[in-house]
Amino acid sequence: MLLEIKDLQKKYKDFVAVDNLNLKVEAGEIYGLLGPNGAGKSTTINAICGLTKVDAGEIMIFGKKFKQHEMEIKKDIGVVPQDIAVFDELSAYENVAFFGRLNGLKGAPLKERVKEALDFTGLWDRKKDKPSQYSGGMKRRLNIACAIVHRPKLIIMDEPTVGIDPQSRNHILESVKKLNEQGSTIIYTSHYMEEIEQLCTRITIIDHGKEIATGTIEELKELILNEERVELELSHVEDVLIKAIKDIKGVKTCEVNGNTIIVVSEKNSENISAITGKAAEFKSKIIAIVVEKPTLERVFLTLTGRKLRD
Repeated sequence: MLLEIKDLQKKYKDFVAVDNLNLKVEAGEIYGLLGPNGAGKSTTINAICGLTKVDAGEIMIFGKKFKQHEMEIKKDIGVVPQDIAVFDELSAYENVAFFGRLNGLKGAPLKERVKEALDFTGLWDRKKDKPSQYSGGMKRRLNIACAIVHRPKLIIMDEPTVGIDPQSRNHILESVKKLNEQGSTIIYTSHYMEEIEQLCTRITIIDHGKEIATGTIEELKELILNEERVELELSHVEDVLIKAIKDIKGVKTCEVNGNTIIVVSEKNSENISAITGKAAEFKSKIIAIVVEKPTLERVFLTLTGRKLRD
């Protein structure tokens, strides 16, 4: 187990930021942390990095207790913070070199790793420029270069694509995949559900400082897969048709919106043919039909009662 959190607690006066949280991250994963604003994600990340002192619980990283081996553990962790953390008065090269020296690099190995990190993030040609000369996306990539210069085993990325252009965002997402392929384990938080779906092998949804659910995307979808939804756009809708559909075995609700009906049935009802058959029986032509599959967004909304950006 690369990272294990046991019964983590953190309070700020009367506010409980992290409430007996338990997490397990295996080596080689891209592990997603999902939660609305104020759910406890950043506090948890800060605790893993040693930036926040917790009130109770234990953090084990690389099989060692964080409290007892903090300095040793930190050498193998890279952090990409939510807020850009670079020095405006230094060039890109100098910024990355500074963070390399902080992590024990010097001499020829330092120069080699700085070039490697700037090449990896596509910034080597702009190495002499200061961050003020960079776009928002380039600053984010410089943030990543500073975090990976020492080749950390664990990389923590807290909202690394906030407020950047699509091209830089795609570059960062591809970089995350490459870092993982090269052997780094990554903990990733985002307000963009599609990023989590694209990148993460497993996900923990947290809310009010507690773990709500953990699993692969498919496992999380199974948690709410207790009904089937079919949406039909028809040439016309009559009350007798609605009544007939509601009488089909397994149908829970049938809502009407103009010439569109939304039918919710019990799980495994498999009654699409019966529904379309009723439409044909009452001579209502089917213009379009959509069988709705559960999405990670819907899982999140169902489990927390909130949207990700709330």
